Amino acid sequence: MTLFSSLWSGFKGMFRGVNNVNIDAKGRIAIPTRFRDQLLNHCNGEMVVTIDTEERCLLIYPQHDWDDIQRKVEALPSFNVAARRVQRLLIGHATDIQMDSSGRILLTPPLREYAQLDRKGVLLGQGKKLELWSESSWIERRDSWLEDQSSLELPDELQSLSL
Repeated sequence: MTLFSSLWSGFKGMFRGVNNVNIDAKGRIAIPTRFRDQLLNHCNGEMVVTIDTEERCLLIYPQHDWDDIQRKVEALPSFNVAARRVQRLLIGHATDIQMDSSGRILLTPPLREYAQLDRKGVLLGQGKKLELWSESSWIERRDSWLEDQSSLELPDELQSLSL
């Protein structure tokens, strides 16, 4: 089990699918109904948003699950340069958010700036978390991944998977 796969245990729900979302002038997005219901049931709409350390997108976690992740990230050795980098980026950008009665969340300006979010976004279900991308960044990255499969190195666990 890798460090990151061990970090993501907790939430039994499943976020799947891709949704186009609008971002209003105040930085709010409406969570799609199918995700909204899961978030209300699991964490009463309390979430944490942080940055992805590898891509210009945001990660959205149910509060309880983020708390588990944060404890594990904090426990990493602070004298390890890579671990300290992850601690600074993930925990340093982590922002508590509450879904409002209309099913919207408000993203802070620093988070929107990091992910280059303007008016159109893409909310991508990733199992136990959601990713929020600017629409243009998502299309560019998705298309580059689809075009450049030569650099795709599958983990051993996926080598025997048949789709």
